[in-house]
Amino acid sequence: MGKTKEDILHNVKESGVRFIHMQFTDLAGQLKNVAITRDQLDKALDGEIMFDGSSIEGFVRIEESDMYLRPDFDTFAIFPWHPREGGMARLMCDVYNPDGSPFEGCPRSQLKRMIELAKKDNYTMNCGPEAEFFMFHIDENGAPTLETHDQGGYFDLAPTDLGESARRDMVLSLEEMGLEIEASHHEVAPGQHEIDFKYSDALHTADSLSTFRFVIRTIAQRHGLYATFMPKPIAMINGSGMHTHLSLFTNGKNIFHDPNAPEEMSQEMLYFIGGLLQHAKSYTAVTNPLVNSYKRLVPGYEAPVYIAWSYRNRSPLVRVPARRGIGTRVELRSPDPSCNPYLAFAVMLRAGLDGIHNKITPPDPVNLNIYDMTDEEKADYGIDRLPENLYDAVVDLDNSPLIREALGEHIYNRFREGRIKEWLEYRIQVHDWEVKQYLTRF
Repeated sequence: MGKTKEDILHNVKESGVRFIHMQFTDLAGQLKNVAITRDQLDKALDGEIMFDGSSIEGFVRIEESDMYLRPDFDTFAIFPWHPREGGMARLMCDVYNPDGSPFEGCPRSQLKRMIELAKKDNYTMNCGPEAEFFMFHIDENGAPTLETHDQGGYFDLAPTDLGESARRDMVLSLEEMGLEIEASHHEVAPGQHEIDFKYSDALHTADSLSTFRFVIRTIAQRHGLYATFMPKPIAMINGSGMHTHLSLFTNGKNIFHDPNAPEEMSQEMLYFIGGLLQHAKSYTAVTNPLVNSYKRLVPGYEAPVYIAWSYRNRSPLVRVPARRGIGTRVELRSPDPSCNPYLAFAVMLRAGLDGIHNKITPPDPVNLNIYDMTDEEKADYGIDRLPENLYDAVVDLDNSPLIREALGEHIYNRFREGRIKEWLEYRIQVHDWEVKQYLTRF
């Protein structure tokens, strides 16, 4: 049974909370909030808190600016890093129009729409993202540098891993905010980390991921460090990915598992993989939404570039981890942690459902290291690749009625507009590499 209005009012009073952040995300996945005092909480819990939607990029025009926040009571959590007296808490919210209808530009509401589509087939999608991040030193003015706080590598320990203390406080804070942490460790690149929390249904996981990014950056700052989910902050080393594990459940049963099928993978699971592969180019603009995202999606740095799948092999786009039974799942390896989790999970779900609905059979698994294959060998296997830049990804999105429908026309149009604007701004810049390469030669 979920939290009630009375539960929250009682908790706020007993815990000494004085300020509540009504949180939501914009189209880019940036966490926004309207902070209210405890005296306004009763009204807020009734969905009566209004804000100016025209101030949020991608929402509405100025003549349509009045929007309302409706909190999800189950997302109430107290910020553990603030003092108990005069403390702060948060509620995740859906955005509504003045007439009481869901705002079509609210990413959280759009994910809920895809969840309802899955429910028509009695499906619930569970998600387990693995969001990597970097921590950097800050300068004397408090601005982030590109100086990593350590030279550690995969699974290193202190004293090599200087982020261990910060990671410990991150884990404790995340747990106090309701996330169940399964593991934390140093990643492969200097200053790179990963903290994994337990999978859950798509909406709860998207809320948790928004919370996760907020907490990571907050705690890093308290340790005198700067945490970033930028996919590729430093050239020539691995970038940060967000490998996402996906499974479908019906009445508490994982329908991806079939003990009598080859590799114990059900036909629905194979079709789901087929949908993920067929629509991979089309949803990449959503799962990898930055110009910088495509600096990570290049061969040679363990990032998935090629549209294929395999058992356990980590070089294709989709991997099937070894665990079976209730843990049978697919791992989509292309997303990065800069994406809007609500939109990313929405398009993943829609692509997989289309695979099931239209019985899209995936090609044979590729159990070779695709990174070592020649172009001719990849062609023989029919292996295509993901878009090479943001512009190409947007073009692939434009050509997909299915993924556009998963986003809704409002979000698709505003999201596309923002991505193209970013691409055009990037194109006119002259970068350091160009100056070093050409200035004295020509």
